[in-house]
Amino acid sequence: MRAPSGKCGKMSKRLWLSFHYTQNWDNPKNNCMIQRIQTIWMLLASVCAFLSIKLPFFVGTKPSGESSYQLNGSENFALLALTIAIGIVSLVAIFLYRDRKTQMRLCVAGIMLEVILLFLYYQKSSSYTAGTYALTALLQALILFLLFLAIRGIRNDNRIIRESDRLR
Repeated sequence: MRAPSGKCGKMSKRLWLSFHYTQNWDNPKNNCMIQRIQTIWMLLASVCAFLSIKLPFFVGTKPSGESSYQLNGSENFALLALTIAIGIVSLVAIFLYRDRKTQMRLCVAGIMLEVILLFLYYQKSSSYTAGTYALTALLQALILFLLFLAIRGIRNDNRIIRESDRLR
């Protein structure tokens, strides 16, 4: 199939090429598809991190008597900064797919930041007189799990690369 030429102009040629390459999925030069599962895990971890800014972690009564008070990621500057950092680290790691070592380091850094964030959430929630953890508090555990799955996927890619290098 030939690209249009002549009177059609450059614009129609660009449209034809964009349609051709988006429809030609078996073309190895086509990089439009997500081919690595850890990309999905890191994207979901980032979405969960950004959702946890507004969704409550703990609902309770403050010592000052204010009832039905929600503790979320925007409650404190440290909580907000760590939550945004985890989301950004996960997003940046997605785009470093060519440097698996750095990608893995960023995922480990995200896990460390998440552990610190969980500690801060626990410390803040212990200052309440009464209350319960919200169901959306599971997002924090889900972030840990998703980043762990991303590391596992990166390790699997490293293993596959080592095996293919050994066969050469």
